[in-house]
Amino acid sequence: MGVDYSSFTTLQVTEGEGRVTAVLNRPEVRNAIDSAMVQELHLLCADLEENPRILILAGSNGVFASGADIGQLRERRRDDALRGINSTVFSRIAQLPMPVIAALDGYALGGGAELAFAADFRIGTPRLKIGNPETSLGIMAAAGATWRLKELVGEPLAKDILLAGRILTGEEALAVHLVTEIVEPEQLLAAADALADLIGRQDPLAVRLTKAVFAAPAAAHPVIDTLAQGILFESSAKFDRMDAFLERKKK
Repeated sequence: MGVDYSSFTTLQVTEGEGRVTAVLNRPEVRNAIDSAMVQELHLLCADLEENPRILILAGSNGVFASGADIGQLRERRRDDALRGINSTVFSRIAQLPMPVIAALDGYALGGGAELAFAADFRIGTPRLKIGNPETSLGIMAAAGATWRLKELVGEPLAKDILLAGRILTGEEALAVHLVTEIVEPEQLLAAADALADLIGRQDPLAVRLTKAVFAAPAAAHPVIDTLAQGILFESSAKFDRMDAFLERKKK
């Protein structure tokens, strides 16, 4: 049985063809990520793990997410940090079977940036501001930025963002390939849907296995590639799609 998304208070979730769109909706605090949102993200992940679909994450009111809720963060202590409250759910999002698209407008800072880094694709707007100012608050970006960001933009820029608090604009993020596209705010969700449409035209099992193999550690290759390909070589979709391709070639 699916999740009752109508009961959610921090996410507005809509289900479409082959995808789910989750809009962060705490406008009074610029969509800051609090414990309630983390819990709803976990429920969303549980649904997408059981019934794999593309996930589109977006913000509301011109903001993706301004970061973790500072009011709650102020009261967290060592044991809370050791629980990995945000890092656990962001890792779960990153490991979802089907791709995750982050549609980024306005502020994507701190935990908001780390949520975006967990996605497979990021699309931005000209007014995007993305970065990790955690050290200015006496803490560090501990929900994935210290290692995901280096993989995404390289070590020098990652250190500039993490250690010096540099905030990238949308165009700067595009120049370093942190986002793949810049569109006007009113076109943002349409662009995310267009990308979801492209992914949706591929064979779902091939997409799932490619994502899983892509995320595997170097030591697992090439064995894991070969095993995944062996599964796909026996799939009915392989024969159907290749037969259709060969038929088109004859015309």
